[in-house]
Formats: sequence, C-alpha cells, structure tokens
Amino acid sequence: MLSLNSHILGLFLYFPEDKSEYIPAAITCVIFLIAAFLTMRLIIKVSRREALKAKEMEELIIKKHKV
Repeated sequence: MLSLNSHILGLFLYFPEDKSEYIPAAITCVIFLIAAFLTMRLIIKVSRREALKAKEMEELIIKKHKV
C-alpha cells in the first residue's frame, strides 16, 4: 500500500534537470502575486470609501432624529 501511494505521488512531483524550466513558473507566480496584491489594495480602498459613506449616512440619520 505504501509503495502504491509513493508511486502515485511521484507522478505529480517533477523536478527538471534543466533549471530554465522554472522560469515560466516563476514569471507566472510573480504575475499572480502582483495581481493578488493589487486586488487586495483595491478591495481595501473600496472598503474605506464605503465605510466613509456609511458613517456620513449614519451622521445624517442621527441629525434627522435629533431635530
């Protein structure tokens, strides 16, 4: 059973002799990391904007109820 598991896992592990095969994977990884970072920054920016809108609306509602 152990031999079968190691053989199956061995099919998914591939370490090339020619290390230049890592270059496309590294480029893809960098592109996705940059995209993830930019997406995170966009979400934070939109979230802050929405929080300010919510705070302004809350203050407006409080002013209306006090008058």
